[in-house]
Amino acid sequence: QVQLVESGGGLVQAGGSLRLSCVASGNYFRLIAMGWYRQAPGKERELVATVNAGGAINYADSVKGRFTISKDGATTVYLQMNSLKPEDTAVYYCNARLYYTSNNWGDTWGEGTQVTVSS
Repeated sequence: QVQLVESGGGLVQAGGSLRLSCVASGNYFRLIAMGWYRQAPGKERELVATVNAGGAINYADSVKGRFTISKDGATTVYLQMNSLKPEDTAVYYCNARLYYTSNNWGDTWGEGTQVTVSS
């Protein structure tokens, strides 16, 4: 069983910065990608940024130039969020797309961490 533990959320003023961390633990066959998604009240969950096992990175247009995703080894991913805006307020979820066995893959989610940006 794979678990993701997130940390680093909180309350910050507009223009400020936060850094989210996510650590994966447990047994799995191979990592495909890790990343961050967010869900604001009344809205659907949306992609923020992902990084795959080869290091390729994808960002949502709304965060390009402000957020940076990075990895530390195969089990830890960070999201550095700068120039935060009130519209960045959401619950941020860590995601890991994994091969649990050689032919069985799926998504594992963290419990989420609240990010609130005040104006």
